[in-house]
Amino acid sequence: MPIWGKVLGFIFGFMFLRIPGAILGLIVGHFFDKAYGQDFSQLGGFGRFFTDQGSLRQQAVFFHSLFAALGHLAKADGQVTEREIQVATALMDDMQLRGDARREAQQAFREGKSPDYPVSDTLKGLYEACHGRRDILQVFLEILIQAAFADGHLSPQEYKVLEKVARPLGFKRADLDYLVAMFEAELRFRQRGQQSSHQQRSNYSEQQSLSDAYRILGVSAQDDDRAIKKAYRKRMAEHHPDKLVSKGLPEQAMELAKAKAQDIQAAYELIKSKRGF
Repeated sequence: MPIWGKVLGFIFGFMFLRIPGAILGLIVGHFFDKAYGQDFSQLGGFGRFFTDQGSLRQQAVFFHSLFAALGHLAKADGQVTEREIQVATALMDDMQLRGDARREAQQAFREGKSPDYPVSDTLKGLYEACHGRRDILQVFLEILIQAAFADGHLSPQEYKVLEKVARPLGFKRADLDYLVAMFEAELRFRQRGQQSSHQQRSNYSEQQSLSDAYRILGVSAQDDDRAIKKAYRKRMAEHHPDKLVSKGLPEQAMELAKAKAQDIQAAYELIKSKRGF
């Protein structure tokens, strides 16, 4: 927390009015420090995570925008369900939000639930804070897509909110549809590892699994080996945790990127085994 306001207030107050002035200077300096600290981090407790002041504002805006958008998404069909609250809470747990930071995430979620919440303006601010970095903004959108599928499907109302979110972040409808289709493929692909051999044969064939693997990489079975390898490298680069952190993604938001990187790797390994390269 800043202290220079109190220090300078004490010094100048003492110089002019001795002890009474010093006390008055401390009080005025305290309010200055408090206002300055809130303005600098913009979102108070989120700033506690960050020691690099150059990226503090960007990452604080990321958190606030994320939980406000989650609240807006949860309210999409008119009622926030217990499951949607659990998803937001689990995300706070995964990101290790505690104390003031957690309370501010909860407040952002509550604000986002308002039907007239200015979600577009908030996300324009995020776009500017991230300098339009598409990989960071894509992870943000992917977290929301995952949250929308918390109950196993994407409702038309939720899709409209995702469209509303995608637009100010620089993503077209075709981009959103691509990311949604990719996440659906990832969901099926993950479940494949949780099923017994009999269930796999009856519910999710090897051919379906391979088709989803191609979809996860953003390629088709008709593409040659070179195109497959290029797509794999590109997708891994988009979700490589170290690269994302260096570009400003908060470490606390890294779990989804790690999970996607694992999906991409598993999909690539399956394709390699089938193609023999």
